[in-house]
Amino acid sequence: MRDLSLDFQLDHLANGLKILTLEDPSHPIVSYQIHFATGSRNEKTGITGISHLFEHMMFRGSKELGPEEFARIIQANGGTLNAFTTVDNTTYFENLPADKLELAIKLEAERLENLRLTQENLDAEREVVRSERKLRSVNSPFGLLIEQLFAIAFDLHPYQWPVIGWDHDLRRLTLDDCLQYYRRGYAPNNAVVVIIGDFLREEALTLVDKYYGHLKPQAPLEQVPAQERPQRGERRSIYKKVSQLEAFFAGFHVPGIKDPDIFPLLALSNILSYGRSSRFYLRFVKTGKAVEAKVEAEPPPFWPMDPGLLQVYAIAAPGVEIEALEKEIWGAIEEIKNGEFEEEELAKAKRGLEASFIMGLQSIFFRGLAGGLYEIKAGGWGMVNNLLKEYKGVTKEDVQRVAQRYLKEDNRTVVTLEPITPEENELLGAVE
Repeated sequence: MRDLSLDFQLDHLANGLKILTLEDPSHPIVSYQIHFATGSRNEKTGITGISHLFEHMMFRGSKELGPEEFARIIQANGGTLNAFTTVDNTTYFENLPADKLELAIKLEAERLENLRLTQENLDAEREVVRSERKLRSVNSPFGLLIEQLFAIAFDLHPYQWPVIGWDHDLRRLTLDDCLQYYRRGYAPNNAVVVIIGDFLREEALTLVDKYYGHLKPQAPLEQVPAQERPQRGERRSIYKKVSQLEAFFAGFHVPGIKDPDIFPLLALSNILSYGRSSRFYLRFVKTGKAVEAKVEAEPPPFWPMDPGLLQVYAIAAPGVEIEALEKEIWGAIEEIKNGEFEEEELAKAKRGLEASFIMGLQSIFFRGLAGGLYEIKAGGWGMVNNLLKEYKGVTKEDVQRVAQRYLKEDNRTVVTLEPITPEENELLGAVE
């Protein structure tokens, strides 16, 4: 296999802005991305959800542009754009014809400096986000269970609240909260610009300096107040909800993105639940015991920066008792701890992880994300070039070891969905 390493060049402006560039003239397109090292992990009680809310605010107009005009200009020039917020970062990007690179740089820099932060814009976007929260969490089948899982699994770390925030905090956020967040979180020294595609590096650096060079750096963000303490015993909770099905969602504390144990954990998750030849599918879904049974683990660069949760969940088929299904799920995991799986299962899992990563590299957009997010989360984009080697190096003993270390009862939190009637739901009161 030929070398698949990404050869980014890293430069800095005097104000601390990092710039990752990677020339690729194979197609006349370019991806321009700006990643801010601020997400829900940088929030605190009282302002949860401000990172995601601010992502919306960035499209409400600036000194030069009216509401949503940013998107209209990019699209009129043949580009696509979007943004996303996670627990660790907020990212904005434009994918567009190569000769429009300066347009993207200019527009992103302008709204970074001159965002129109008004009470009217805040009030409008607050309601948009509250509606989004109702759609994705309150009115979704399992959104509130997952919120409860994280809320009781974490005592100290901000991963305990959802990226979209708590509704009571969204309602109370003030314009001053937003102004402070904008000044500190969106400072040039808290951001990484990524440019990848058909362009000339020296010309691009000149353009970035032209539009961003005069911005002033700010004091660094406060450190996340505390890392989570080791869990000392299983935590359990019940969530009552109108539902036709029973389900449980569980989480095990696992290390952050820089820890090499994430690779055997990813292989473990693939062995158990990736595809129709996985153990969970064959044993629980195909047999009709479960509607769905999965292990959830995001591969790098989307794995969380700080120690997070490896999630295991199952939705019972009608007539199947959730307690019995859960017991069988833990039994399947015990088999991994005991080494009761085949080398071929591990080989298939590794091939799947490698193939997924390699196919992602076909897109300049994903290559840019990989470099930018590793620079934010791990302090160095170069780790992305170790991924294939790490996947290939996972052994059966590694998988057995991480299963024994992390997937144990004392490190487990479980939230069980208990179906109730509409009348019982009414008595419990409304949720937001």
